[in-house]
Amino acid sequence: MQNWAEIRRRVLVDRQSKRSICREFDIHWDTLQKILLHNEPPGYRQNLPRSRPKLEPFLPIIHQILQDDRKAPRKQRHTVRRIFQRLKNEHGYLGGLTMVQGVVQAWREGQAEAFLPLIHRPGDAQADFGRAVINIAGQSCTAAMFVMTLTHSDAIFCAVFPRECTLTFQEGHRLAFDCFGGVPRRITYDNTRIAVARIVGQRGEGVTTEFLRMKSHYLFESHFCRVRSPNEKGHVESLLGYARRNFLVPVPEADSFAALNARLEESCRSDLKRTTRGQTLTNAQLLEREQAELLAIPEESLSIRQVESVRANSLSLVRFDRNDYSVPTRYAHRRLTVVADVERVRVETTGTIVANHPRSWDRCRTIFDPIHYLGLLERKPGALDYARPLEGWELPECFAALRLRLAKDEGPRGQVEYIRVLRLLEQATLEELTAAVEQALSLEVSAADGVRLILEHRRDRPTVTLDLAGLPHLPRVSVPDPDLSGYRSLCGEVPR
Repeated sequence: MQNWAEIRRRVLVDRQSKRSICREFDIHWDTLQKILLHNEPPGYRQNLPRSRPKLEPFLPIIHQILQDDRKAPRKQRHTVRRIFQRLKNEHGYLGGLTMVQGVVQAWREGQAEAFLPLIHRPGDAQADFGRAVINIAGQSCTAAMFVMTLTHSDAIFCAVFPRECTLTFQEGHRLAFDCFGGVPRRITYDNTRIAVARIVGQRGEGVTTEFLRMKSHYLFESHFCRVRSPNEKGHVESLLGYARRNFLVPVPEADSFAALNARLEESCRSDLKRTTRGQTLTNAQLLEREQAELLAIPEESLSIRQVESVRANSLSLVRFDRNDYSVPTRYAHRRLTVVADVERVRVETTGTIVANHPRSWDRCRTIFDPIHYLGLLERKPGALDYARPLEGWELPECFAALRLRLAKDEGPRGQVEYIRVLRLLEQATLEELTAAVEQALSLEVSAADGVRLILEHRRDRPTVTLDLAGLPHLPRVSVPDPDLSGYRSLCGEVPR
Protein backbone atom coordinates (compact mmCIF):
# COMPACT_ATOMS: atom_id res chain seq x y z
CA MET A 1 0.00 0.00 0.00
CA GLN A 2 2.96 2.29 0.68
CA ASN A 3 4.35 1.84 -2.86
CA TRP A 4 0.79 2.27 -4.25
CA ALA A 5 0.42 5.71 -2.66
CA GLU A 6 3.98 6.79 -3.60
CA ILE A 7 3.53 5.83 -7.26
CA ARG A 8 0.23 7.71 -7.52
CA ARG A 9 1.75 10.83 -5.93
CA ARG A 10 4.82 10.87 -8.20
CA VAL A 11 2.86 10.42 -11.43
CA LEU A 12 -0.26 12.53 -10.66
CA VAL A 13 1.39 15.30 -8.63
CA ASP A 14 5.10 15.42 -9.51
CA ARG A 15 4.40 14.47 -13.15
CA GLN A 16 7.19 11.87 -13.20
CA SER A 17 7.48 9.77 -16.34
CA LYS A 18 5.45 6.58 -16.31
CA ARG A 19 8.25 4.62 -17.99
CA SER A 20 10.72 5.67 -15.27
CA ILE A 21 8.23 4.62 -12.61
CA CYS A 22 7.92 1.19 -14.24
CA ARG A 23 11.73 0.80 -14.28
CA GLU A 24 12.21 2.09 -10.71
CA PHE A 25 9.49 -0.03 -9.07
CA ASP A 26 9.86 -2.97 -11.49
CA ILE A 27 6.18 -3.15 -12.41
CA HIS A 28 4.33 -3.79 -15.67
CA TRP A 29 2.75 -1.00 -17.67
CA ASP A 30 -0.74 -2.50 -17.13
CA THR A 31 -0.12 -2.63 -13.39
CA LEU A 32 0.78 1.07 -13.42
CA GLN A 33 -2.46 1.89 -15.23
CA LYS A 34 -4.42 -0.02 -12.58
CA ILE A 35 -2.64 1.90 -9.82
CA LEU A 36 -3.49 5.23 -11.40
CA LEU A 37 -7.17 4.28 -11.81
CA HIS A 38 -7.78 3.15 -8.19
CA ASN A 39 -7.11 4.82 -4.84
CA GLU A 40 -6.34 1.42 -3.27
CA PRO A 41 -5.70 -2.07 -4.57
CA PRO A 42 -9.08 -3.28 -5.90
CA GLY A 43 -8.36 -6.92 -5.13
CA TYR A 44 -9.04 -9.88 -7.35
CA ARG A 45 -11.92 -9.28 -9.76
CA GLN A 46 -13.42 -12.17 -11.69
CA ASN A 47 -15.45 -11.11 -14.70
CA LEU A 48 -16.96 -14.50 -15.50
CA PRO A 49 -17.52 -17.50 -13.24
CA ARG A 50 -15.10 -20.32 -13.69
CA SER A 51 -16.29 -23.21 -15.75
CA ARG A 52 -16.88 -26.48 -13.92
CA PRO A 53 -17.12 -29.10 -16.64
CA LYS A 54 -17.12 -32.05 -14.22
CA LEU A 55 -19.82 -30.61 -11.94
CA GLU A 56 -22.11 -28.75 -14.37
CA PRO A 57 -24.14 -31.84 -15.44
CA PHE A 58 -24.84 -32.71 -11.81
CA LEU A 59 -26.08 -29.28 -10.63
CA PRO A 60 -29.80 -30.10 -11.23
CA ILE A 61 -29.39 -33.31 -9.20
CA ILE A 62 -27.79 -31.43 -6.28
CA HIS A 63 -30.46 -28.75 -6.32
CA GLN A 64 -33.24 -31.36 -6.37
CA ILE A 65 -31.72 -33.17 -3.37
CA LEU A 66 -31.53 -29.92 -1.42
CA GLN A 67 -35.08 -28.99 -2.40
CA ASP A 68 -36.42 -32.36 -1.23
CA ASP A 69 -34.54 -31.95 2.06
CA ARG A 70 -36.79 -29.04 3.00
CA LYS A 71 -39.64 -31.54 3.50
CA ALA A 72 -37.51 -34.10 5.37
CA PRO A 73 -37.00 -34.19 9.17
CA ARG A 74 -34.37 -31.71 10.24
CA LYS A 75 -32.06 -34.38 11.67
CA GLN A 76 -32.29 -36.57 8.56
CA ARG A 77 -31.23 -34.14 5.86
CA HIS A 78 -28.28 -34.54 3.52
CA THR A 79 -24.86 -33.36 4.55
CA VAL A 80 -22.37 -32.25 1.91
CA ARG A 81 -20.45 -35.50 2.27
CA ARG A 82 -23.63 -37.56 1.85
CA ILE A 83 -24.53 -35.66 -1.34
CA PHE A 84 -20.98 -36.24 -2.62
CA GLN A 85 -21.27 -39.98 -1.91
CA ARG A 86 -24.59 -40.25 -3.72
CA LEU A 87 -23.24 -38.39 -6.75
CA LYS A 88 -20.31 -40.81 -6.96
CA ASN A 89 -22.23 -44.02 -6.28
CA GLU A 90 -25.50 -43.33 -8.09
CA HIS A 91 -24.56 -40.90 -10.88
CA GLY A 92 -20.88 -41.53 -11.65
CA TYR A 93 -19.52 -38.15 -10.52
CA LEU A 94 -15.73 -37.94 -10.91
CA GLY A 95 -15.07 -34.53 -9.32
CA GLY A 96 -13.96 -33.58 -5.83
CA LEU A 97 -15.77 -32.86 -2.57
CA THR A 98 -14.75 -29.18 -2.40
CA MET A 99 -16.62 -28.24 -5.58
CA VAL A 100 -19.81 -29.91 -4.26
CA GLN A 101 -19.39 -28.07 -0.96
CA GLY A 102 -19.24 -24.70 -2.73
CA VAL A 103 -22.45 -25.39 -4.69
CA VAL A 104 -24.34 -26.54 -1.57
CA GLN A 105 -23.20 -23.53 0.45
CA ALA A 106 -24.21 -21.10 -2.31
CA TRP A 107 -27.65 -22.74 -2.63
CA ARG A 108 -28.31 -22.67 1.11
CA GLU A 109 -27.28 -19.03 1.39
CA GLY A 110 -29.65 -18.16 -1.41
CA GLN A 111 -32.53 -20.06 0.22
CA ALA A 112 -31.98 -18.78 3.77
CA GLU A 113 -35.04 -17.01 5.10
CA ALA A 114 -34.90 -13.36 6.19
CA PHE A 115 -36.90 -12.27 9.22
CA LEU A 116 -38.66 -9.08 10.16
CA PRO A 117 -37.92 -7.46 13.56
CA LEU A 118 -41.03 -7.48 15.76
CA ILE A 119 -42.42 -4.95 18.22
CA HIS A 120 -42.35 -6.03 21.86
CA ARG A 121 -45.27 -4.26 23.51
CA PRO A 122 -45.74 -4.11 27.29
CA GLY A 123 -47.84 -7.02 28.47
CA ASP A 124 -46.65 -9.46 25.77
CA ALA A 125 -45.07 -12.75 26.84
CA GLN A 126 -43.65 -15.91 25.27
CA ALA A 127 -43.54 -19.40 26.82
CA ASP A 128 -41.78 -22.62 25.92
CA PHE A 129 -40.37 -25.88 27.30
CA GLY A 130 -36.73 -26.92 27.05
CA ARG A 131 -34.51 -29.63 28.53
CA ALA A 132 -31.86 -29.52 31.26
CA VAL A 133 -29.84 -32.07 33.22
CA ILE A 134 -30.15 -31.77 37.02
CA ASN A 135 -29.47 -33.86 40.14
CA ILE A 136 -32.43 -34.46 42.46
CA ALA A 137 -31.77 -36.36 45.70
CA GLY A 138 -28.54 -37.73 44.24
CA GLN A 139 -30.18 -38.93 41.01
CA SER A 140 -29.22 -37.40 37.67
CA CYS A 141 -32.16 -36.83 35.33
CA THR A 142 -33.18 -34.81 32.31
CA ALA A 143 -35.89 -32.41 33.43
CA ALA A 144 -38.44 -30.38 31.50
CA MET A 145 -37.54 -26.70 31.83
CA PHE A 146 -40.47 -24.27 31.61
CA VAL A 147 -39.54 -20.71 30.61
CA MET A 148 -41.73 -17.62 30.27
CA THR A 149 -40.41 -14.19 29.30
CA LEU A 150 -41.89 -10.71 29.17
CA THR A 151 -40.57 -9.44 25.86
CA HIS A 152 -40.76 -5.73 26.72
CA SER A 153 -38.87 -5.75 30.02
CA ASP A 154 -36.76 -8.86 29.24
CA ALA A 155 -37.89 -10.38 32.56
CA ILE A 156 -37.51 -14.15 32.68
CA PHE A 157 -38.99 -16.92 34.80
CA CYS A 158 -37.95 -20.57 34.69
CA ALA A 159 -38.81 -23.72 36.63
CA VAL A 160 -37.94 -27.39 36.18
CA PHE A 161 -40.33 -30.33 36.36
CA PRO A 162 -39.96 -34.09 36.04
CA ARG A 163 -41.85 -34.17 32.76
CA GLU A 164 -43.63 -31.93 30.26
CA CYS A 165 -47.35 -32.45 30.67
CA THR A 166 -50.59 -30.55 31.24
CA LEU A 167 -50.10 -30.28 35.00
CA THR A 168 -46.55 -28.92 34.78
CA PHE A 169 -47.63 -26.60 31.95
CA GLN A 170 -50.31 -25.09 34.18
CA GLU A 171 -48.10 -25.05 37.26
CA GLY A 172 -45.38 -23.21 35.31
CA HIS A 173 -47.89 -20.53 34.32
CA ARG A 174 -49.09 -20.12 37.90
CA LEU A 175 -45.55 -19.73 39.26
CA ALA A 176 -44.57 -17.34 36.45
CA PHE A 177 -47.57 -15.07 37.03
CA ASP A 178 -46.80 -14.92 40.75
CA CYS A 179 -43.17 -14.03 39.97
CA PHE A 180 -44.10 -11.28 37.49
CA GLY A 181 -46.81 -9.87 39.75
CA GLY A 182 -49.50 -10.10 37.07
CA VAL A 183 -50.84 -11.96 34.03
CA PRO A 184 -49.56 -11.01 30.54
CA ARG A 185 -52.24 -9.85 28.15
CA ARG A 186 -50.90 -11.95 25.26
CA ILE A 187 -48.78 -15.11 25.36
CA THR A 188 -47.13 -16.72 22.34
CA TYR A 189 -46.64 -20.51 22.15
CA ASP A 190 -45.52 -23.07 19.67
CA ASN A 191 -47.95 -25.82 18.65
CA THR A 192 -47.38 -27.98 21.72
CA ARG A 193 -49.73 -30.95 22.07
CA ILE A 194 -50.40 -29.85 25.65
CA ALA A 195 -52.26 -26.79 24.36
CA VAL A 196 -53.16 -27.72 20.77
CA ALA A 197 -55.31 -30.79 20.19
CA ARG A 198 -54.90 -30.71 16.41
CA ILE A 199 -52.96 -28.64 13.86
CA VAL A 200 -54.97 -27.14 11.03
CA GLY A 201 -53.17 -25.15 8.36
CA GLN A 202 -50.19 -23.16 9.57
CA ARG A 203 -51.31 -22.26 13.11
CA GLY A 204 -52.67 -24.18 16.08
CA GLU A 205 -56.40 -24.64 16.12
CA GLY A 206 -58.66 -26.80 18.24
CA VAL A 207 -56.96 -26.11 21.57
CA THR A 208 -57.36 -28.56 24.44
CA THR A 209 -60.04 -28.26 27.10
CA GLU A 210 -57.47 -27.84 29.89
CA PHE A 211 -55.79 -24.99 28.02
CA LEU A 212 -59.13 -23.28 27.52
CA ARG A 213 -59.89 -23.72 31.24
CA MET A 214 -56.61 -22.04 32.18
CA LYS A 215 -57.13 -19.30 29.59
CA SER A 216 -60.65 -18.63 30.87
CA HIS A 217 -59.36 -18.40 34.44
CA TYR A 218 -56.54 -15.93 33.75
CA LEU A 219 -58.23 -14.14 30.78
CA PHE A 220 -55.09 -13.78 28.64
CA GLU A 221 -54.99 -13.87 24.84
CA SER A 222 -53.10 -16.75 23.23
CA HIS A 223 -51.10 -16.69 20.00
CA PHE A 224 -49.58 -19.75 18.30
CA CYS A 225 -46.59 -19.69 15.97
CA ARG A 226 -46.69 -21.09 12.50
CA VAL A 227 -45.69 -24.72 12.25
CA ARG A 228 -41.89 -25.09 12.30
CA SER A 229 -41.42 -21.36 12.77
CA PRO A 230 -39.80 -20.93 16.19
CA ASN A 231 -38.46 -17.55 15.08
CA GLU A 232 -41.87 -16.08 15.92
CA LYS A 233 -41.00 -16.61 19.58
CA GLY A 234 -37.28 -16.01 19.26
CA HIS A 235 -37.21 -14.02 22.51
CA VAL A 236 -38.00 -17.01 24.70
CA GLU A 237 -35.89 -19.31 22.50
CA SER A 238 -32.78 -17.22 23.17
CA LEU A 239 -33.51 -16.63 26.86
CA LEU A 240 -34.13 -20.33 27.40
CA GLY A 241 -30.54 -20.96 26.43
CA TYR A 242 -29.46 -17.96 28.50
CA ALA A 243 -31.19 -19.36 31.59
CA ARG A 244 -29.70 -22.80 31.07
CA ARG A 245 -26.17 -21.40 30.73
CA ASN A 246 -26.42 -18.97 33.63
CA PHE A 247 -28.79 -20.60 36.15
CA LEU A 248 -28.03 -24.31 35.63
CA VAL A 249 -24.24 -24.29 35.27
CA PRO A 250 -22.70 -26.18 36.97
CA VAL A 251 -25.34 -28.93 37.02
CA PRO A 252 -27.44 -28.04 40.09
CA GLU A 253 -28.13 -30.42 42.96
CA ALA A 254 -31.17 -30.24 45.23
CA ASP A 255 -33.22 -32.45 47.52
CA SER A 256 -36.43 -31.87 45.55
CA PHE A 257 -37.84 -30.09 42.54
CA ALA A 258 -39.55 -27.58 44.83
CA ALA A 259 -36.24 -26.65 46.48
CA LEU A 260 -34.52 -26.24 43.10
CA ASN A 261 -37.38 -24.14 41.73
CA ALA A 262 -37.13 -21.81 44.74
CA ARG A 263 -33.45 -21.26 43.89
CA LEU A 264 -34.26 -20.71 40.22
CA GLU A 265 -36.89 -18.11 41.08
CA GLU A 266 -34.33 -16.28 43.19
CA SER A 267 -31.90 -16.36 40.26
CA CYS A 268 -34.59 -14.92 37.98
CA ARG A 269 -35.22 -12.07 40.41
CA SER A 270 -31.49 -11.35 40.68
CA ASP A 271 -31.24 -11.31 36.87
CA LEU A 272 -33.57 -8.30 36.79
CA LYS A 273 -30.61 -6.15 37.88
CA ARG A 274 -29.00 -6.36 34.43
CA THR A 275 -29.48 -3.79 31.69
CA THR A 276 -30.11 -5.09 28.19
CA ARG A 277 -28.44 -3.66 25.11
CA GLY A 278 -29.96 -0.38 23.96
CA GLN A 279 -31.71 0.31 27.30
CA THR A 280 -30.88 2.86 29.96
CA LEU A 281 -33.09 1.29 32.64
CA THR A 282 -32.55 -2.03 34.35
CA ASN A 283 -34.93 -4.92 33.69
CA ALA A 284 -36.34 -4.45 37.19
CA GLN A 285 -37.27 -0.84 36.41
CA LEU A 286 -38.78 -1.87 33.08
CA LEU A 287 -40.78 -4.62 34.80
CA GLU A 288 -42.10 -2.16 37.37
CA ARG A 289 -43.43 -0.02 34.53
CA GLU A 290 -44.78 -3.02 32.62
CA GLN A 291 -46.72 -4.33 35.62
CA ALA A 292 -49.25 -1.55 35.05
CA GLU A 293 -50.12 -3.25 31.71
CA LEU A 294 -50.46 -6.73 33.20
CA LEU A 295 -53.79 -8.27 34.16
CA ALA A 296 -54.54 -8.85 37.82
CA ILE A 297 -54.02 -12.36 39.18
CA PRO A 298 -57.43 -13.84 40.13
CA GLU A 299 -58.05 -14.13 43.86
CA GLU A 300 -59.18 -17.72 43.48
CA SER A 301 -56.25 -19.88 42.45
CA LEU A 302 -56.46 -22.16 39.43
CA SER A 303 -57.25 -25.75 40.34
CA ILE A 304 -54.31 -27.65 38.87
CA ARG A 305 -55.29 -31.27 38.96
CA GLN A 306 -55.87 -34.32 36.82
CA VAL A 307 -58.93 -36.45 37.55
CA GLU A 308 -59.37 -40.03 36.37
CA SER A 309 -61.83 -42.78 37.19
CA VAL A 310 -60.07 -46.07 37.98
CA ARG A 311 -60.84 -49.48 39.44
CA ALA A 312 -58.72 -51.10 42.14
CA ASN A 313 -57.54 -54.60 41.26
CA SER A 314 -57.31 -57.70 43.45
CA LEU A 315 -53.97 -56.49 44.85
CA SER A 316 -55.58 -53.24 46.05
CA LEU A 317 -53.70 -51.21 43.43
CA VAL A 318 -54.97 -48.48 41.14
CA ARG A 319 -53.09 -47.52 37.98
CA PHE A 320 -52.46 -43.86 37.16
CA ASP A 321 -49.96 -42.41 34.69
CA ARG A 322 -48.37 -45.86 34.14
CA ASN A 323 -47.69 -46.34 37.87
CA ASP A 324 -49.58 -48.39 40.48
CA TYR A 325 -50.63 -46.90 43.84
CA SER A 326 -51.98 -48.87 46.78
CA VAL A 327 -55.33 -48.35 48.51
CA PRO A 328 -56.72 -50.05 51.65
CA THR A 329 -57.63 -53.67 50.92
CA ARG A 330 -61.30 -53.07 51.69
CA TYR A 331 -61.48 -51.01 48.48
CA ALA A 332 -60.22 -53.82 46.23
CA HIS A 333 -62.31 -54.33 43.06
CA ARG A 334 -64.12 -51.02 43.65
CA ARG A 335 -64.47 -48.03 41.35
CA LEU A 336 -62.45 -45.06 42.70
CA THR A 337 -61.41 -41.58 41.59
CA VAL A 338 -57.78 -40.44 41.28
CA VAL A 339 -57.11 -36.72 41.79
CA ALA A 340 -53.46 -35.88 41.03
CA ASP A 341 -51.41 -32.70 41.02
CA VAL A 342 -47.72 -32.06 40.51
CA GLU A 343 -46.68 -33.43 43.92
CA ARG A 344 -49.43 -35.75 45.25
CA VAL A 345 -51.78 -38.50 44.08
CA ARG A 346 -55.01 -38.81 46.06
CA VAL A 347 -57.51 -41.64 45.69
CA GLU A 348 -61.07 -40.75 46.65
CA THR A 349 -64.53 -42.26 46.83
CA THR A 350 -67.72 -40.28 47.51
CA GLY A 351 -65.68 -37.32 48.73
CA THR A 352 -63.55 -39.37 51.16
CA ILE A 353 -59.78 -39.62 50.66
CA VAL A 354 -58.84 -43.29 51.00
CA ALA A 355 -55.15 -43.00 49.96
CA ASN A 356 -52.62 -40.20 49.62
CA HIS A 357 -49.24 -40.85 47.97
CA PRO A 358 -46.35 -38.69 46.78
CA ARG A 359 -46.48 -38.66 43.00
CA SER A 360 -43.96 -40.73 41.09
CA TRP A 361 -42.85 -39.39 37.69
CA ASP A 362 -41.12 -42.65 36.75
CA ARG A 363 -42.69 -45.40 34.69
CA CYS A 364 -43.97 -48.84 35.71
CA ARG A 365 -43.38 -48.33 39.41
CA THR A 366 -45.53 -49.63 42.29
CA ILE A 367 -45.96 -47.37 45.31
CA PHE A 368 -47.14 -49.16 48.44
CA ASP A 369 -48.35 -47.86 51.76
CA PRO A 370 -47.81 -50.79 54.19
CA ILE A 371 -50.63 -49.58 56.43
CA HIS A 372 -53.13 -50.31 53.64
CA TYR A 373 -52.43 -54.07 53.94
CA LEU A 374 -52.37 -54.54 57.72
CA GLY A 375 -56.09 -55.39 57.93
CA LEU A 376 -55.62 -58.20 55.40
CA LEU A 377 -52.46 -59.38 57.16
CA GLU A 378 -54.40 -59.82 60.40
CA ARG A 379 -56.48 -62.45 58.61
CA LYS A 380 -53.42 -63.92 56.88
CA PRO A 381 -50.63 -63.56 59.46
CA GLY A 382 -48.45 -66.17 57.81
CA ALA A 383 -47.63 -63.70 55.00
CA LEU A 384 -46.10 -61.12 57.37
CA ASP A 385 -42.50 -61.85 56.38
CA TYR A 386 -43.31 -62.30 52.68
CA ALA A 387 -45.69 -59.43 52.00
CA ARG A 388 -44.26 -57.21 49.27
CA PRO A 389 -45.93 -54.01 50.58
CA LEU A 390 -43.92 -54.41 53.83
CA GLU A 391 -40.62 -55.02 52.02
CA GLY A 392 -38.10 -52.39 53.07
CA TRP A 393 -40.45 -50.93 55.69
CA GLU A 394 -38.07 -49.66 58.36
CA LEU A 395 -39.55 -49.48 61.86
CA PRO A 396 -37.84 -48.39 65.09
CA GLU A 397 -35.97 -51.09 67.02
CA CYS A 398 -38.63 -51.23 69.75
CA PHE A 399 -41.03 -52.95 67.30
CA ALA A 400 -38.60 -55.84 66.75
CA ALA A 401 -38.19 -56.16 70.51
CA LEU A 402 -41.97 -56.20 70.95
CA ARG A 403 -42.33 -58.92 68.30
CA LEU A 404 -39.73 -61.11 70.07
CA ARG A 405 -41.51 -60.70 73.39
CA LEU A 406 -44.90 -61.51 71.85
CA ALA A 407 -43.46 -64.62 70.18
CA LYS A 408 -42.01 -65.73 73.50
CA ASP A 409 -45.13 -65.01 75.55
CA GLU A 410 -47.90 -65.87 73.06
CA GLY A 411 -46.27 -68.39 70.75
CA PRO A 412 -47.92 -68.55 67.27
CA ARG A 413 -50.61 -66.15 68.50
CA GLY A 414 -47.90 -63.54 69.07
CA GLN A 415 -47.63 -62.78 65.34
CA VAL A 416 -51.33 -61.86 65.22
CA GLU A 417 -50.92 -59.64 68.31
CA TYR A 418 -47.95 -57.93 66.66
CA ILE A 419 -50.00 -57.19 63.53
CA ARG A 420 -52.77 -55.79 65.75
CA VAL A 421 -50.19 -53.43 67.27
CA LEU A 422 -49.12 -52.35 63.77
CA ARG A 423 -52.76 -51.71 62.89
CA LEU A 424 -52.78 -48.92 65.49
CA LEU A 425 -50.91 -46.93 62.80
CA GLU A 426 -54.28 -46.60 61.07
CA GLN A 427 -55.25 -44.19 63.85
CA ALA A 428 -51.93 -42.84 65.12
CA THR A 429 -48.66 -41.56 63.73
CA LEU A 430 -45.50 -43.65 63.81
CA GLU A 431 -43.98 -41.31 66.40
CA GLU A 432 -46.97 -41.68 68.72
CA LEU A 433 -47.05 -45.48 68.41
CA THR A 434 -43.28 -45.74 68.89
CA ALA A 435 -43.52 -43.86 72.19
CA ALA A 436 -46.40 -46.10 73.31
CA VAL A 437 -44.52 -49.28 72.40
CA GLU A 438 -41.40 -48.13 74.27
CA GLN A 439 -43.50 -47.40 77.35
CA ALA A 440 -45.24 -50.78 77.04
CA LEU A 441 -41.89 -52.55 76.93
CA SER A 442 -40.72 -50.67 80.01
CA LEU A 443 -43.92 -51.73 81.84
CA GLU A 444 -43.55 -55.31 80.53
CA VAL A 445 -46.85 -54.98 78.65
CA SER A 446 -46.92 -56.74 75.30
CA ALA A 447 -50.58 -57.32 74.39
CA ALA A 448 -52.06 -55.16 71.61
CA ASP A 449 -54.86 -53.98 73.93
CA GLY A 450 -52.29 -52.83 76.46
CA VAL A 451 -50.39 -50.84 73.84
CA ARG A 452 -53.68 -49.31 72.66
CA LEU A 453 -54.57 -48.22 76.22
CA ILE A 454 -51.14 -46.66 76.69
CA LEU A 455 -51.53 -44.85 73.36
CA GLU A 456 -54.95 -43.49 74.32
CA HIS A 457 -53.70 -42.48 77.78
CA ARG A 458 -50.78 -40.57 76.30
CA ARG A 459 -53.20 -38.71 74.05
CA ASP A 460 -55.40 -37.66 77.00
CA ARG A 461 -53.47 -34.72 78.38
CA PRO A 462 -54.24 -33.95 82.07
CA THR A 463 -55.60 -30.54 82.95
CA VAL A 464 -52.83 -28.16 83.98
CA THR A 465 -53.42 -25.92 87.00
CA LEU A 466 -53.58 -22.28 85.99
CA ASP A 467 -50.58 -20.41 87.37
CA LEU A 468 -51.27 -16.73 88.02
CA ALA A 469 -47.68 -15.83 88.84
CA GLY A 470 -47.02 -14.33 85.45
CA LEU A 471 -50.48 -12.74 85.15
CA PRO A 472 -50.65 -9.98 87.79
CA HIS A 473 -53.87 -8.48 86.41
CA LEU A 474 -55.95 -11.66 86.90
CA PRO A 475 -55.99 -11.85 90.75
CA ARG A 476 -57.58 -8.41 90.89
CA VAL A 477 -60.74 -9.75 89.23
CA SER A 478 -63.48 -10.30 91.81
CA VAL A 479 -66.18 -12.85 91.05
CA PRO A 480 -69.22 -12.77 93.44
CA ASP A 481 -70.51 -15.99 94.96
CA PRO A 482 -73.51 -17.47 93.10
CA ASP A 483 -76.99 -17.41 94.65
CA LEU A 484 -77.82 -21.03 95.56
CA SER A 485 -81.05 -20.37 97.52
CA GLY A 486 -83.25 -21.73 94.75
CA TYR A 487 -81.22 -24.95 94.62
CA ARG A 488 -81.36 -25.36 98.42
CA SER A 489 -85.13 -24.93 98.43
CA LEU A 490 -85.43 -27.78 95.95
CA CYS A 491 -83.29 -29.91 98.18
CA GLY A 492 -85.55 -29.16 101.19
CA GLU A 493 -83.01 -27.13 103.06
CA VAL A 494 -84.06 -24.20 105.22
CA PRO A 495 -82.99 -20.90 103.68
CA ARG A 496 -80.25 -19.13 105.61
